[in-house]
Amino acid sequence: MTHNASRFDHKIALITGGSSGMGLATAQRLIDEGAHVIITGRDTARLDAAATALGPRATAIAGDITDPDDLAALTRTITEQFGRLDVVFVNAGIGAFQPLTAVTAEEFDRVVAINVKAAFFTIQATVPLLGPGSAIVVNASFALHRGAPGAALYSATKAAVHNVARTVAAELAPKGIRVNSISPGYIDTPAFRAEASPQAQAAAGSLVAAGRIGTSGEVAAAVAFLASSDASYITGTDLLVDGGLTTLIPSAMV
Repeated sequence: MTHNASRFDHKIALITGGSSGMGLATAQRLIDEGAHVIITGRDTARLDAAATALGPRATAIAGDITDPDDLAALTRTITEQFGRLDVVFVNAGIGAFQPLTAVTAEEFDRVVAINVKAAFFTIQATVPLLGPGSAIVVNASFALHRGAPGAALYSATKAAVHNVARTVAAELAPKGIRVNSISPGYIDTPAFRAEASPQAQAAAGSLVAAGRIGTSGEVAAAVAFLASSDASYITGTDLLVDGGLTTLIPSAMV
């Protein structure tokens, strides 16, 4: 996978949910291309281990972005230590899959708080740190484009953050701040392996026109593109990173 070793020189990036999976891979990608990356998450031990593995151009700031006080502390620390942000990858989120009739009010509130509310207020809190030429990328999901049984709540939250990204893109365009979202398909992450049964994991690749599930590194490459000056004329769009899952029928099924 081609890297541009200087594309993010002197840039400061924030990645929420940056200790594993797509967040961690994106942190590594941006560091490889010259950035200093701040990763945040709730698990201090896992976050610190990730920062150590990423090296000296990574900073770990633990916190729960669903907590307004933690989010305020995060932006305050970034302001004190770095003075600004150039890239924000709003990546933190959870999967939640159950039949419609099994969703409780408590589960609804929990999933919306993490997948929608935290994303919304992360954008709100970080905008004052962003200047002209900066970029926000929001992690949505291919699920917002397709209906699937047992995914009503999850898909609704991902449709919501997609629409937040598109609407905020219009609001921030006069400030020179670009906002886009990505919609990953089946991606081999710790969360995917934990949430999908072995049978579902084995079958997933057959549903994809590319013939396989994707990697976190491939998602990271897409995020890096949208966050870079190479995408300077792209804002308010959603980039499918799904091997054709959403738009193509695999040849084996025809």
